[in-house]
Amino acid sequence: MEEAIKIIIADDHQMFLEGICSLLKNTPEVHVVDTALNGSEVIEKIKNADLDIVVTDINMPEIDGIALSKYIKKHHPGLKILILSTHNDSEMIGKCIQHEVDGYLLKNAEKEELLKALNAIASGEKYFGQEVKNEYMKNVFSASKEKEMVSQLSRREKEILKYIAMEYTTQEIADTLFISQNTVNTHRKNMLSKINAKNTAGLVKYAMQNGLLND
Repeated sequence: MEEAIKIIIADDHQMFLEGICSLLKNTPEVHVVDTALNGSEVIEKIKNADLDIVVTDINMPEIDGIALSKYIKKHHPGLKILILSTHNDSEMIGKCIQHEVDGYLLKNAEKEELLKALNAIASGEKYFGQEVKNEYMKNVFSASKEKEMVSQLSRREKEILKYIAMEYTTQEIADTLFISQNTVNTHRKNMLSKINAKNTAGLVKYAMQNGLLND
């Protein structure tokens, strides 16, 4: 019989901790070594403990899950991390991936999936729940699309967009770049179409979000 996967579970809700411990109580493949109510407790408890995986929420008192993951990867590189959270927004997921967490599940995951995640992570694999992967990929696809749209703008269009954001009038842009007002308006119309903006305010917002004002 294989040795049980040794874990510590961290969450700031005592009832949730008790629920997870109860869920895993009669599961021989997993042994809950300890629990913690905040990030500081985790850091103290993992110092000399024989553990395989830290299961932690993101929202934690004193030291949150992301800061905790960063600390663990630096000081206990052999220890794996599974995020168990209600957060399903791409920005939070991206931060966790950036700090090299080994897995990410939503708290509504079934026991079978939790065990699947723990087994995969203990074996050296990464495990992200399907909902988490879908949300993250939506963000990656969206960011990729924005980069593609930026690259579709010509050098002249980016130049004009910068002046529009600086509140230059059409005539002022034309005079500055030595082109006609009609040419400026044509470029403006093309940019609205390319980046799917409704008006000048949309162009300015797009320029700010994509760092075009710093070029």
